[in-house]
Amino acid sequence: MKINLKNGIDKLLFGMKQKDVTAIYGKPDRNYKDEDDNVIFAYNSLKIRLTFYKEEEFKLGYMVASSSDLELSGNKIIGRNINDVKKELTQKGLTKFTQEEFDTFENYFNEDNWIILQTEFDEVVKFEIGAIINDKDEFDWKFGKK
Repeated sequence: MKINLKNGIDKLLFGMKQKDVTAIYGKPDRNYKDEDDNVIFAYNSLKIRLTFYKEEEFKLGYMVASSSDLELSGNKIIGRNINDVKKELTQKGLTKFTQEEFDTFENYFNEDNWIILQTEFDEVVKFEIGAIINDKDEFDWKFGKK
């Protein structure tokens, strides 16, 4: 599954509605609401969790994935050493990461692309990507744009 920076993952684009996602991937394995009444879809086989924001007419705004098939800039990332992944990303122009530690986990956040590489024991275990907020302080929805 290819990660498309600022746009989404695979066929998923920020701004899709639930019906758009189910038309592609079918019914999710889990469908629930979080504490903010956002709708969450979870697909076990894809190892992906999707968040549809209530305050944005339930548009797809955030994705969390842990599939070993995830590719960022042509390279697999899950299950690999964070230093190797960061080195490859630096060559592709992704250089700024803010590091945050908690327990045995570390998050590497790149604000320009709104991505997080989560590691445990120096190995990438999870990838998160959120919709970009533009200069007008609004979400830059990708779905439906020409």
